[in-house]
Amino acid sequence: MTLNVGDRVEVEIGPVAHGGHCVARHEGRVLFVRGVLPGERALVEVVDVGRRGRFVRAVPIEVMTASEYRVTPPCPFAGPRADHCGGCDFQHVRLDEQRRLKAAVVREQLERLGGITDLHTVWSGEVEPLPDPEPSQPGLRWRRRVRLAVDATGQAGLHPHRSHDVVAIDDCLIAHAGLDVPEITGTSWPGVDEVTVQVDPVSGERIVTVGRGHGVEAMTMAAAGRTWQVTAGGFWQVHPDAADVLAEAVMAMAEPRPGEHLVDLYAGVGLFSGVWGSRTGGRVDAVEGHRTAASDAGQNLADLPQASVHGVAVERFVASAEVQPDVVVLDPPRVGAKRQVVEAVAGWLPRAVVYVACDPAALARDVSYFAASGYRLERLRAFDLFPMTHHVECVALLVPEGGVSP
Repeated sequence: MTLNVGDRVEVEIGPVAHGGHCVARHEGRVLFVRGVLPGERALVEVVDVGRRGRFVRAVPIEVMTASEYRVTPPCPFAGPRADHCGGCDFQHVRLDEQRRLKAAVVREQLERLGGITDLHTVWSGEVEPLPDPEPSQPGLRWRRRVRLAVDATGQAGLHPHRSHDVVAIDDCLIAHAGLDVPEITGTSWPGVDEVTVQVDPVSGERIVTVGRGHGVEAMTMAAAGRTWQVTAGGFWQVHPDAADVLAEAVMAMAEPRPGEHLVDLYAGVGLFSGVWGSRTGGRVDAVEGHRTAASDAGQNLADLPQASVHGVAVERFVASAEVQPDVVVLDPPRVGAKRQVVEAVAGWLPRAVVYVACDPAALARDVSYFAASGYRLERLRAFDLFPMTHHVECVALLVPEGGVSP
């Protein structure tokens, strides 16, 4: 049966899939449906059809049989339709079930794309929660930085899923209260395309950056027993506990030893480099291709004379660097490290590689590249750094095939 945009069909909802949707089937056609849950029965409307009908995207019009895990979204703007904000994929899902869905995605990606057949031996299967900044509002008010789009009229808001339209909102419930999103959305911003608002966690000051790009204000972050300069608009985890949690997870997997040499790829402002250098006293090479982040890293590691910051693209560094590190940490962007970087890292023969991943599909692909280069997945943890969304953060330990964990 051919399906076209606007068609409505009744379907049984199947398993969750990577990307915040579930899979359904209708007369042999696969539909990717947002805003539903496995086991539900729903009337859905087709909103997009790929070239030659290779895929069909749909949204629910009516849920006839609801899952026991379905809840009313706390935010009235969240939802899958074109007039909803597309930032929160799972506001209709109970929080504990959100984490189970994310765990199912991590498992499916690592088994299917990563070729891992014994995942249960290296991972508990749990997506670990982080503390709620506002215990009275579980899963909400955790985001300390929000980027708002601005439409042609000067109205600030958020995008629907897969759209450049702007949905006017009066608040964002996952945003930290100190951001005062209602003040931003209640102000006209003619002539600009976006506004970024964030809170300096030490001073509590709200910083507003108008237009694309980075601001000039330097914020001070605190994590892992150190303070960190982060230029406004630069990368820092948006959940207030994420940097601490990830730093400890990375160090626990790597088990740093005195004097060991670390190569920190995609180092950002130097979080893992700084923790490693202060704990081991060993050499650190921090590699970061973004100029502003590399500059911040230089400031953040200035008290560690054994640390060097390389302000070059990771791909360029690995192609020419002559290093023999004991441990490599990778924290790549959503697209992952890819084959060139993986093969170069494996060629350095580190005793351990710790990979921090914000996309389970990219992680799974790179795990398969590591396997082809003689490194196996030894340990895995997953964290719910982004409640109400489909995003999940993983930390993976890879060790030489035939070797043992550190």
